[in-house]
Amino acid sequence: MRQRLLLVLLLFSLSAVTAFAVPLLMSTASERTQQFVISRTADLDRFATLPADVVVSEALRYNEIYGEEVVVVNAAGEPVVEAGMSVDDVSAQIDAALRNQPAAPVRTVMPWSGGDVLFARPVGTGTKVAGAVVLRASTSVAALDVARRWAIVLAGALLAACACVLLALVVARWLLRPLKELDRGVRAVAEGQRRTHVADTAGPAELRALSESFNRMSDAVAEAADQQRRLIADASHQLRNPMAALRLRVDMLPSNGSLLTEVERLESLLDGLLALASAESTATERAAGGVEPELADLQVVAHDRVDAWRAAAQAEGATITVEDRAPGLVRCAVSDLAQVLDVLLDNAIKYGGSDITVICDRATLTVRDNGPGLSKKDIKHATERFWRGDDSQRGTGLGLAIAEKIVTAHDGTLKLHTDGGLVVTVELPKEPLL
Repeated sequence: MRQRLLLVLLLFSLSAVTAFAVPLLMSTASERTQQFVISRTADLDRFATLPADVVVSEALRYNEIYGEEVVVVNAAGEPVVEAGMSVDDVSAQIDAALRNQPAAPVRTVMPWSGGDVLFARPVGTGTKVAGAVVLRASTSVAALDVARRWAIVLAGALLAACACVLLALVVARWLLRPLKELDRGVRAVAEGQRRTHVADTAGPAELRALSESFNRMSDAVAEAADQQRRLIADASHQLRNPMAALRLRVDMLPSNGSLLTEVERLESLLDGLLALASAESTATERAAGGVEPELADLQVVAHDRVDAWRAAAQAEGATITVEDRAPGLVRCAVSDLAQVLDVLLDNAIKYGGSDITVICDRATLTVRDNGPGLSKKDIKHATERFWRGDDSQRGTGLGLAIAEKIVTAHDGTLKLHTDGGLVVTVELPKEPLL
């Protein structure tokens, strides 16, 4: 962006300087050419008005002093005086002057102009031509004057261009420095720094206001993460105690089977809601600049959780196997990874048939079963809160929602598809092996 802004400012500045300098250069050359023409025309007029006995001496003296050649002829074209050149050298100009034809305009003198210019005019009054005067003038002095004036103009244009470049750099820095600060702040928040602030005293008023808004947003996100974490802790403490007391009283009641089932269902729902809130809190904390998560060995966690769930699987008539393809460390807390795998194994045991396979491949964890799977329509809703299949009466419908929230909180992805059973694939950020 800096390069594009500088390019636009510089092109505009250089265009403005060029639009000012070029007409000035041409005007300077035209003015000096006009002076040159007026001066030599005045000399011609003076020679044309001199008496015949004086014009000879004046022409010779003019040639001696200024080095410019003069020829004066009478009405018959015969030379009166030849000072530096002969009549034969300028016969065409003499004929045109004797016929009282207007002379061709003199071309604008440029610094690189060279050679001579011929000026001619008739001698006499009215339509009576008594002779002609031809003057050969050099353009070297005029060209040198034009070159000097152009040098002054170009020096001024160069200074103006340097000033424009400096101004463009200052303006670009003034405009882009706050944006660079904002970019740094956004990157800092994304990298996990809490309450990141940027300077809000530089740049235009709009960017200063944007910087102030960013600072307030950073503080608000951090405060929201703190409040969410406190709410989860308070809710966990305040709700679990009444639930424990309710469970104790229900256990003491006779014939409490259905009531105890509802209490257990309520406990499961409460645990699921708190787990979901905790997963969402983790995502908010990372957005607000939480602590960088620990590293987890995917294979170690998978074997540990499979061992923990093997007895439950056998009770349901299912077997669990682990397939290690490639080792890998992932950027995820061990407890969070274990919770995700618990959800997937629990679902697979309840609904996934008799054969469950857990595949560990670097940073990818796959749980595959040979159950009925899910339709494409159901897969779209499987990770929504409280969603359960039409034939499912168990569970709270929060498991996959919790797992997805935990995975996405650690910048991973959770995908489901049916391929001879339900296949759940979890991909997490990988930590390179040293």
